[in-house]
Amino acid sequence: MSRTFTVRVPATSANIGPGFDVVGLSLSLYLTLTVTVPQQSPDAPFVPPSITYSGEGADEVPLDAYKNLTTRIPFGRGLGSSGAAVIAGVLLGNELGGLKLSTERLLDFALMVERHPDNVTAALVGGFVGSYLKELDERDTQAASVPLSEVLPEYPPDAGEEWGMDPPVPPLGIGHYIRFGWSSSIKAVAIIPRFELSTAKAREALPLQYSRKDLVFNMQRLAVLTTALGQEPPDPNLIYEAMKDRVHQPYRKALIPGLPEVTSSITPATHAGLLGICLSGAGPTILALATNGFEAIAEGARAIFREKGIEIDWRVLEVAGGCSVSESSS
Repeated sequence: MSRTFTVRVPATSANIGPGFDVVGLSLSLYLTLTVTVPQQSPDAPFVPPSITYSGEGADEVPLDAYKNLTTRIPFGRGLGSSGAAVIAGVLLGNELGGLKLSTERLLDFALMVERHPDNVTAALVGGFVGSYLKELDERDTQAASVPLSEVLPEYPPDAGEEWGMDPPVPPLGIGHYIRFGWSSSIKAVAIIPRFELSTAKAREALPLQYSRKDLVFNMQRLAVLTTALGQEPPDPNLIYEAMKDRVHQPYRKALIPGLPEVTSSITPATHAGLLGICLSGAGPTILALATNGFEAIAEGARAIFREKGIEIDWRVLEVAGGCSVSESSS
């Protein structure tokens, strides 16, 4: 009898203002994989599992194995599509191999592909999380071939059918995380411009060095924000200022027309219910945290983007739980 199961992984938003490469938030927009493993006969040729894609972006997924991180979704919108793809691939391998890996070990394998833990951790465990990477010594890094930069958009040009069949085993405990509190009254308004921005291009816009003043600015706000978003009722006067950033948003404004105007013009004073607003991940999506007034916030952003010749879509999203694997009969 064949086996069918579904892998469901939430979208994520990273950084949340001052938390560049540190904090992530899981959102109620999902990548779904439905996998059917055919019954195998001992004397018949091997039949590989089949994977179907459903949901937004399914028709955009490249099926070439060398351009697909099991689901290398080319959203390019700052909603953690690559992180979700990595977690989906790790869960798929865990299920097909019957490995029964712990959450911590699944994270290790995910970080062998995606070296930034903020998105993959939020996609794996859900909620509002902070994470860091263990510093590996040179021996561990070389032995496990742990990548230290952005994931490549595709495998090496000389990769053949046998490439990747014997992957290195990751060291134990690469990533560590903690889940912060989150007020149940806060929802996320994802304001999504209709153009793509690759993470690699957004990274190239960042400087190699920062001033002490700018780093202290971000650390002060992040220390406040991780507690403020869990308080009841959430305080817009505290959160709005705590979601400001000097590490990545100022340098990416040239890539996202309208970004400075949206993040400075839409405030708790102009839009009741707004708590704070920031770039989601590398962009171009903008994330507004609010308790009400969602449509007014989104339409205010739409008006600003239209002045720049850009149309948007928007969604009100809940903070989601983590990934899941569920069985279905076949």
